[in-house]
Amino acid sequence: MPARIGVDIGGTFTDLVLVDERTGALRVGKVLTTAKDPAHGVEQGIHALLDDGRVAARDVHATVHGTTLATNALIERKGARTALLTTAGFRDALEIRREGRYDMYDLFIDPPAPLVPRHLRREVDERLLADGTALRHLDEAGARRVIAGLVADGVEAIAICLLHAYVNPAHERRLAELAAEIAPGIPVSCSSDVVPEIREYERASTTTANVYVVPLMARYLEDLERRLTELDIPGQLYIMQSSGGIVLPREARRFPIRLVESGPAAGAIAAARAARDRGESRLLSFDMGGTTAKACVIDDGAPLVAREFEVARADRFKKGSGMPVRVPVIEMIEIGAGGGSIARVDRMGLLKVGPDSAGADPGPACYNLGGRLPTVTDADLLLGYLDAEFFLGGRMRLDREAARRAIEEHVASPLGLDVIAAAWGIHRVVNENMAAAARIHGIERGRDLRSYPLFAFGGAGPVHCWQVARVLRVPRILLPFGAGAISAYGLLSAPLAFDFVRTHRERLDTADWATLNRLFAEMESEGRALLARAGVRETDVRVARVAEMRYLGQGHEVEAAVPAGALSTASLDAMTSSFESAYRALYHRLPQGVPIEALNWRVTVAGPAPDVRLSGATRIGGAVGG
Repeated sequence: MPARIGVDIGGTFTDLVLVDERTGALRVGKVLTTAKDPAHGVEQGIHALLDDGRVAARDVHATVHGTTLATNALIERKGARTALLTTAGFRDALEIRREGRYDMYDLFIDPPAPLVPRHLRREVDERLLADGTALRHLDEAGARRVIAGLVADGVEAIAICLLHAYVNPAHERRLAELAAEIAPGIPVSCSSDVVPEIREYERASTTTANVYVVPLMARYLEDLERRLTELDIPGQLYIMQSSGGIVLPREARRFPIRLVESGPAAGAIAAARAARDRGESRLLSFDMGGTTAKACVIDDGAPLVAREFEVARADRFKKGSGMPVRVPVIEMIEIGAGGGSIARVDRMGLLKVGPDSAGADPGPACYNLGGRLPTVTDADLLLGYLDAEFFLGGRMRLDREAARRAIEEHVASPLGLDVIAAAWGIHRVVNENMAAAARIHGIERGRDLRSYPLFAFGGAGPVHCWQVARVLRVPRILLPFGAGAISAYGLLSAPLAFDFVRTHRERLDTADWATLNRLFAEMESEGRALLARAGVRETDVRVARVAEMRYLGQGHEVEAAVPAGALSTASLDAMTSSFESAYRALYHRLPQGVPIEALNWRVTVAGPAPDVRLSGATRIGGAVGG
């Protein structure tokens, strides 16, 4: 029985799916997440799933994994002691940021401190002009002294981000060579490799965040591969990226910043696959787990993709309060509304739910694992939405009395309500919060969600989807088999994929088509080579091209598709039409008589998506315990 396993680590549960590749049958497993040692929970879950399905470990030829390890390390500041090498005069760009305020009425906002403190941000004498020519060549003797000083200060990782290195990476690469010579064994990330595109602050932020988690991710993947070997699983390990594609561990070790939202991305991929299988052109993906809820718009059978994401927000749900990372990420809205979200009555006597979560430890009160505060799960249990005798496939019993006590003490008594009314209030508040966030997400992207069916999954998604759908007035609700582990299923639906970007400012009406064709050829060639190394046949390679365009004089870009093949003057109409369509969807108007220019050119090179389907014939196994 040839099989594949998908493993998604969430804040409360680790979800697993095993697929029999001959019959398409699925077995689903869940274990509590072991936050202090995530790989242990993965090992535990796989072992139980194989036993439950009577599958031999030697028959598993692929394991696909989504992890929040990089995200958690950035939030908790538990990465490597990192240094930054930058152009003389620019060491403080990382701290100055964009000088924006994410809340203009809060006089006490405190943006997150840079990952690299000022005393570890060191300058090197060099300067490139905007076209990549050298105004001052790199002072190698001075650079050697700077690197040696960082080694003496005990740094564990080095980020290199020089001005205009996205045009000419020569100085960055030479600095990397010097670092490897002086400090062998210390990981180095160059901005020209991690994010070779314009905008200095975002490049520096992304590069430092990447190398900050390189040592941690390398250790974790080494440990996970060792545990899979000990389980006698011979198959290849793949890692999910935030863009919706999977990569081999060597690429994940090099660019761990691309894994930041890998679990939620897998859920969106599953929703997109369901849309295509059903012949739906659009869906609203609604993923409610133990810690958060996420909504994602699926258009034309594919999730929307953003090119920037914020991590480690000072205020988790306020845009602009975190560190920007310029990586492709499936675009979704996230709110602190999961099964473990804690309910409370604030000082004004209002019922609030989230964003704080009880997680897996101590968990909701009804878990009897030490939690004493009321959560959404406790409310759902009292309202009869959950079966106390058949939670986690019958392997975990819930305590109704503990849930009742928690809600009585912290919600019902302060509000003067009976326990059931208080539980219903918790349920309604969290549903209204999620629906409001999803509506805003749709409006910001020019989508009317009333025409989008709701695809509900995650451990708590099917429980809450009816009320969310009612508020949003969506046409219908879709509930998949094994909804609680759909993100793990999405991992098995993802193709091998690599994303590339180059910055080249070009007006469309006067474009240098030869230069653009060369840029695309370089990126596509690099992607095809990586796929060939991973065993993908040339005939199975798929290429998608987009450009970030704007009207001349604007400061922000809109992404639009670029036609395949060699570009020429004949491509102008198609590119203009593509951009105007995307622009109109967002802003509902088009400036007249203003030239269009493109700034960034992007390529995604992907292998074939595995043929894994959810259908009525699919056999769903029970949850496995830990």
